[in-house]
Amino acid sequence: MQKDSNRFWPNGWWKIVDYRIGIIPLPIYILLLVLTVGFVMTNKVPSEISMSIAILAVGGFTCAEIGKYIPIFKNFGAAAILATFIPSYLAFNHILPQGLIDNVTKFTTESKFLYLFISSIIVGSILGMDREVLIKGFVKIFIPLAVGSVCAIAVGTLVGMAFGFELQHTLLYIVLPVMAGGVGEGAIPLSVGYAGIFNPGATAEVLAKAQGEYFAMVLPSIMMGSLTAILLSGVLNYVGKAKPSWTGEGRLQPGEHDIDIAHVDDADTVHVDVAGIAAAGITSITLYLGGVLLQKLTDLPAPVAMLFIAVIVKLTQAVSPKLEQGAFVVYKFFSTAVTYPLLFAIGVSSTPWDKLMQAFNFPQIITIVSTVVTIMTVGFFVGKWTGLYPIEAAIINATHSGQGGTGDVAILTAANRMQLMPFAQIATRIGGAITVTLTLIILGRMVG
Repeated sequence: MQKDSNRFWPNGWWKIVDYRIGIIPLPIYILLLVLTVGFVMTNKVPSEISMSIAILAVGGFTCAEIGKYIPIFKNFGAAAILATFIPSYLAFNHILPQGLIDNVTKFTTESKFLYLFISSIIVGSILGMDREVLIKGFVKIFIPLAVGSVCAIAVGTLVGMAFGFELQHTLLYIVLPVMAGGVGEGAIPLSVGYAGIFNPGATAEVLAKAQGEYFAMVLPSIMMGSLTAILLSGVLNYVGKAKPSWTGEGRLQPGEHDIDIAHVDDADTVHVDVAGIAAAGITSITLYLGGVLLQKLTDLPAPVAMLFIAVIVKLTQAVSPKLEQGAFVVYKFFSTAVTYPLLFAIGVSSTPWDKLMQAFNFPQIITIVSTVVTIMTVGFFVGKWTGLYPIEAAIINATHSGQGGTGDVAILTAANRMQLMPFAQIATRIGGAITVTLTLIILGRMVG
């Protein structure tokens, strides 16, 4: 019997099959690589969803796997950073075949599966929270976020001016864009607002050209700010392992406990039938679509609107424990299987390498880093003062410096705290909207 167990087939082969690159069995990974190369060589990369999933899985998990083996750096979020920025570099320099770039870009922009990911993470994490502490967490997190934002603006502006930047340039094009909420919700409305305020009465053509110029000025700061937040969040994850009293490992405050299923480390041990998981998936989609409708009616960002709906559903006990269990499994699936492919898609389609490189001059780097360090440091200490775990509070503040929803995914992945996504969305969406709105209102009155 022992002799049979030592045979290569099938026992030895099964060991090879059970070795994974990310979630992909090694033989399947090799086969996918061969198939992808074959499609590229024929210049006929299919545009169907199956091909897109294969490309993103191979690309995302390959980059993440490299990051996990880099000495020292692997402890500071290397997997998330490489899964985002390696594809950005490869796409910008046309090292990736154009057929693959076109496939990934089209799939990412048209399917908007970033929002499917966020909705699944938010619904699963909220339904897994303790109801009594849920609302307290949302209220408390605004204090370190507000204080951190004010301090970061002050420190970042002073540092920029110390390096010779003018006050207006430092504030409008370096510091405030870092906290504006990303590209779609931050850089675009800021640049449109700047164009209108600084060019009153201009023609549509002049405004469009000016908006493009302002957009190019603020985008590098957003990219560099997000990269800094990712790196520092990875560092905090490492610090949390050395100082366990400073962190709740994803829980926001001491005394908080999740429902029983949230203590399960392996989703395979949760006893939920397939229909229950499917029900949770369609529930997440339904809540997101409710958020989309609210956005059209109120202009509240869809993920935030969906977040509020999910909180109401949780607090009113509108879903059963069985559905909560299904939502947890959906959350575990997306956080395990989709995170790195999503980061790869973001790198190819939404992270312009050239804009990131524009921020790589010493004075601007120090100004941006000082801004992000300040908002996270203040979040750490003020969060501790308000009764939150300081590392979790600092990481949530870090998402205010990220690249919108895509930055939230990368930051929380580097920090290994994806369950903080609901709070990250508050920091990014609402914090960014407040930053942009107040900036344009105050600037408009000053210039006017």
